[in-house]
Amino acid sequence: MLKEYKLSQVLLTDDYCQNALDKDVAYLKSIDPDRMLSGFYENAGLSPKKMRYAGWENMLIGGHTMGHYLTAASQGYANPGTSPEDKEALLNLIKKMVDGLYECQQHSLGRPGFVFGAAILDISNVEKQFDNVEEGKTNIITQAWVPWYTMHKILDGLVNTYILTGYETALKVAEGIGDWSYNRASSWSEETHRTVLGIEYGGMNDALYKLYKLTGKEEHLKAAHAFDEDELFKKIASGDKNVLNNRHANTTIPKFLGALNRYMTVGEEASEYLEYVKAFWDMVVNRHTYVTGGNSEWEHFGEDFVLDAERTNCNNETCNTYNMLKMSRDLFRITGDKKYADYYENTWINAILSSQNPEDGMTMYFQPMATGYYKVYGQPFDKFWCCTGTGMENFTKLSDSIYFTDDKEITVNLYVSSTLTDEAKELTLIQETKIPMENTALFTVKCEGKRDVSLKFRVPDWAADYTCKLASSGESFKAGEDGYIKVSRNFENGDQIEISFAMKTVAKGLPDCDTVFAFKYGPVLLSANLGTEDMIDGTTGVDVTIPTNKIAGNEYLIVQEGTIKDYIDNIDSFMEREEGTLNFTLKGTDRELVFAPHYKKTRERYGIYWYFFDKNTGSCDEVEKRKAEEARRESIIDTVQPGYGQYENDELHAMEDHGSVGSTSQGTTRKATPNGSFTYHMKAEEGKDLLLEVHFLREDNGKPITIKVGDQFIYNGKVYYTGTSEEYFVEYPLPKEIISKALEHRTVAGDQVLTVPVTFGGSFVVESARVFGFVYLRRA
Repeated sequence: MLKEYKLSQVLLTDDYCQNALDKDVAYLKSIDPDRMLSGFYENAGLSPKKMRYAGWENMLIGGHTMGHYLTAASQGYANPGTSPEDKEALLNLIKKMVDGLYECQQHSLGRPGFVFGAAILDISNVEKQFDNVEEGKTNIITQAWVPWYTMHKILDGLVNTYILTGYETALKVAEGIGDWSYNRASSWSEETHRTVLGIEYGGMNDALYKLYKLTGKEEHLKAAHAFDEDELFKKIASGDKNVLNNRHANTTIPKFLGALNRYMTVGEEASEYLEYVKAFWDMVVNRHTYVTGGNSEWEHFGEDFVLDAERTNCNNETCNTYNMLKMSRDLFRITGDKKYADYYENTWINAILSSQNPEDGMTMYFQPMATGYYKVYGQPFDKFWCCTGTGMENFTKLSDSIYFTDDKEITVNLYVSSTLTDEAKELTLIQETKIPMENTALFTVKCEGKRDVSLKFRVPDWAADYTCKLASSGESFKAGEDGYIKVSRNFENGDQIEISFAMKTVAKGLPDCDTVFAFKYGPVLLSANLGTEDMIDGTTGVDVTIPTNKIAGNEYLIVQEGTIKDYIDNIDSFMEREEGTLNFTLKGTDRELVFAPHYKKTRERYGIYWYFFDKNTGSCDEVEKRKAEEARRESIIDTVQPGYGQYENDELHAMEDHGSVGSTSQGTTRKATPNGSFTYHMKAEEGKDLLLEVHFLREDNGKPITIKVGDQFIYNGKVYYTGTSEEYFVEYPLPKEIISKALEHRTVAGDQVLTVPVTFGGSFVVESARVFGFVYLRRA
């Protein structure tokens, strides 16, 4: 297996990346440790020194940012691009937070080892959230908001802190959490175990395997195994159609990071876990991934190969991308397969670099794939989304996957200006690249005497051609079957290798529409500039900021001469590059558009994907379906997502739970318990006939469901579906008279809104059919 270099061994000298690091470090330094520790002191029965931060940190998921912060700050401390003054400041902040966590753990009001920072449900039982999860109680406001997910972040942050800084106290606290996790998990019955694994738990298995490698305690290994979801792993490995459909992406991806770490920890006796992860990676990348490398719509995987139809303002949660890169990195180290490195490069540039505002360092939650939207960023002190945390981490570790090594070789995977210092091989490798502005990269070896080393250079999947030669002699080298150019010799000080890659504009399509395309130039995704008109931010879920209004103009471009195929096959000749820039003007259609690198865009509308037609063929079935789907989306007044707390317990929907169980184990679902019910308050419009669209699962055929709007039953019976799809939906007409009687006048986030209560129930003695995926209230 290839070895990773320490962060301290790789200095990024690229200006854009250095700015990203500087902005991230400045943000990390601005965080007040007393406010970050406040919730932990409360959970330990100690007096906080300052009040909690707002946003998610003041809710039942509070404390998750602490783990991300410790990882990000420790990476910043280890990063040679951080100034000595900033390193000292970060280390002081890290130590203060870790010492605070240790103090809280020593005074824990929970079982030994417990340390937590969330809002408190019951001061007499600070582990109440974990108790509720074991009972399947998941209301994120009143019961539990994925506490094992939060514990994973805290544990992982502590482990990373010890690895990167050597601060022993971090390992002590982590070891205590590991012991507590083992004691809790070892008490689960089989039924409780299934219930816990059905609710998002992050990568607890991954973090516990990392801890075990440091402590060697069998209890930590057993605790890690308790979070390995073998049933899911085997289901994915089967390769079945639509096996990921409606699964919450960032619930699922970290589970496979844990499976991969099981293999990396235990070795070949766990080889099946490596195969599970390879199958999962292939499934996600080949069936569910956009041109940026990101995936998901509204945080969920859709049906296989259905991507164009799911392009919206809420695609590609950045946490998913963060975790897919971690997976790709380790799969490459294990297998050496270039496909993982190709994916990594594309996603690192076009999704990760793309997610940060270079002006202030703030980062994105969703990355819209629908044309006509724009990027929206978090705030420094009043949001603290999950993607705020992973965003902190992303930009203090940008250099961690440029180079890899084994005893004799150095592998170059990314072409970005940087300096590698390899003490074991007693050499320094300096990379000066002009890619993507130009097509060349120069590598200079610095050493004393001669060094017998092999340098391996990845030939990117975007390279139309390449050359690789020694600057001194002109000797050239070719790539092997593995896609890497290997240069082996006794290097002397000052030896240089010149590499050039032929770059051109290429089109990238989507599997569910033959006429929609995005464009890349070399490694860089291009998106069209669509201006800054009327950019109105809104919110979804629990205070997640999103762009709300789409302004794209005509997305359906008509090729002026020839066929679509001819045009797309020769797109490089229709993309005219402006000299000295990476701006391209699209020619040869009825709309002239200017494209530029997507990762550098900030607050402006953009278009990544565009539809193309020629004068003879006109529209096609796929596009007509897309237009129909767009019309359907335009008719949607409100959406709620049963079973995923953030989108059902938010201020607008304010779920009332009178006996129900939510789950994310088979997509997101919620069902009413016998004689129970659950109610959502959904945005409505007065004086109009509406439709309620409810999704169900075929395997629940024969189960009862009651649906009320206000006091009016709109359905009372059993679900019965004769089709073959695993999921389906039913539209229930809502005459304007029913809407009028049920209307509520409410204030939500300071705005006046009209809502209606929508209630789902079962029977007095039988639980209801599961409400699956999404519930939509639409105009008829």
